[in-house]
Amino acid sequence: MLKDIEKIVLGKQTSDLTSAEKKVLSKARERRTVSTNAGEDFLAGATFGQRLADAIARVGGSWAFIIGFMLFLVAWVFLNTVILATRALDPYPFIFLNLILSMVAAIQAPIIMMSQNRQTERDRFMAAKDYEINLKAEIEVLALHHKIDEQVLKELRETREQIDALRQAVEALSSRPINS
Repeated sequence: MLKDIEKIVLGKQTSDLTSAEKKVLSKARERRTVSTNAGEDFLAGATFGQRLADAIARVGGSWAFIIGFMLFLVAWVFLNTVILATRALDPYPFIFLNLILSMVAAIQAPIIMMSQNRQTERDRFMAAKDYEINLKAEIEVLALHHKIDEQVLKELRETREQIDALRQAVEALSSRPINS
């Protein structure tokens, strides 16, 4: 029964199935679940550098970082123009601050790009997981339809047999002479 459904659902020969489709079909045969926590599965394969890039991007792309960095810039400018007016660490036009900002941007941009690439990988991973779950659900639904169809056909056969038996009984009764 499951073999017929596999061909209907996938429309492929067994040799043409992808590894994900084979995995889903084997789990369907074994009546095991396909779904897992995809987020945990994805993070389980992450290296330290990848997790660090995600954390930096998460912090660097937050309002807390933006507000904190703005406060740092205001404090730097205020410190070097008002408080340390005669002995400023970085007098106007704040060349050292420009160097720091350039270095932060030079480091932060590739890290955020790495994190965006990881997000794309995560999206592909999640889409693959969704496909597996949808495929298994489709196989199970078709198996249920097949099972219900078989049950209905069996009941129809039994009903026909009962009707035939009743018809024969009625014919037998109608062919007997009536005793007055």
